[in-house]
Amino acid sequence: MAKDRETFGGRAAVIMALAGSAIGLGNIWRFPYMVGEGGGAAFILLYLFFSFSFSLPIFMVESIIGRRSGANCLGATRKLAGDENVWKVLGYLSIITPLIIVSYYSVVGGWSVEFFLKSLSLTFMHSDPETVNGMFGQFASSFWGPSVCFTAFLGISCLIVAGGVRKGIEKFSKFCIPVLFVMVLMIMVFSLTLPGSGKGVEYLVRPDFSKLTFSNCASALGQSFYSLSLGMGIIITYSSYVSKQENLMASGTYTALFDTMFAMMAGFAIMPAVFTAGIQPSAGPGLIFQTLPYIFTKMAATMPLISSGVAIIFFLTIIFSALTSSVSLVEVGVAYLVEEKKMRRGVAAALVFAGTWCLGMLCSLSFGPLSGFMIAGKPIFDFLDMFSSNFLLLIGSFMAVLLVGWKMSKADVRDEFTNGGTLKANNKAFGALYFIVRYVTPLALIFIFITNFIL
Repeated sequence: MAKDRETFGGRAAVIMALAGSAIGLGNIWRFPYMVGEGGGAAFILLYLFFSFSFSLPIFMVESIIGRRSGANCLGATRKLAGDENVWKVLGYLSIITPLIIVSYYSVVGGWSVEFFLKSLSLTFMHSDPETVNGMFGQFASSFWGPSVCFTAFLGISCLIVAGGVRKGIEKFSKFCIPVLFVMVLMIMVFSLTLPGSGKGVEYLVRPDFSKLTFSNCASALGQSFYSLSLGMGIIITYSSYVSKQENLMASGTYTALFDTMFAMMAGFAIMPAVFTAGIQPSAGPGLIFQTLPYIFTKMAATMPLISSGVAIIFFLTIIFSALTSSVSLVEVGVAYLVEEKKMRRGVAAALVFAGTWCLGMLCSLSFGPLSGFMIAGKPIFDFLDMFSSNFLLLIGSFMAVLLVGWKMSKADVRDEFTNGGTLKANNKAFGALYFIVRYVTPLALIFIFITNFIL
């Protein structure tokens, strides 16, 4: 590892950074509506099973690639697999995918900025439920409001990354994750006290296996990939900043535990409120921006101060969760430009901002002026979400698994995973991990791909 290359400052910093990339909007925004579309508790059980049986081993794979190489995604494939073109595809794909994702991710971040500002101005306190119910659609379909908020959100993300690994990413993550945990916990407690919340809880804990389909199974596995930031180049990039003394199995396991815990907390924070508001659980990407404002407005009639305070905390939570993920997505592209193109970090961050802003604007406008423009029958935003989740992440993860399981030598993989044989627990777990990586995860990824695109 290059002497002048930054690293994270210890296990706490590693876990906070990795957890920050994983927790984000994938849990608080995406997980609740995926649960709603997937049928509730049965989907959750599948998600939990897949997270630890399939996704965690792939997380370990990407961690091994990142730390073994000590380089950005393209540099990692070059160091570990040479200049063969097939492995360059993995390197470039791992750079392009997060930049596509952050473009539409930042649109959702912009929505959270707007609704946070509305909560600060006490808009929900002074509006009736019917007006608030249509507020999200009116805002998302306009031009200037979403554009300005999206631009501000993306700009903040790039500024944090421009600050560097320790002074930017690490410092932000160590502050943000504990605060985010407290705020999500507060929202969950609030949501569980709402009248009618019991139906939402029942929806989350009582599985109806009759609703399970091959498509739902693939969606649950795909969500576990998305939630743990797999196939995005994030884990490879962040792990390249991890010291050789760190235990990759411990860091990965803690990250997966934190991630699933936040996902469940998000489910219990959102779904009871969904049932209280009488909104369909399968309402899609706008679910939380339709449900919670409605609840805050209903509360304002009897508890105006409490309602306003909870609204402010909730949308601030959404902003924080969005930033932890967007920062990690931006860092992948910045690391590539800094190391491969020898750019200064600030210049690289500005270039990433410019490129993702152009694509993100198209995503933002797909709810308004460009709503009639379709790709494969979907608006731009929905198409990019589907394409990245169901195709790019799968291909990236599949190639990473092949790189570690079939291209790298078993001795090198063992050496990296066990810190040169010094970690007893890792030595014992290595045989099972290596078998899963070589034979189980490739088949699981092929299953998802077939289900998504053929069945």
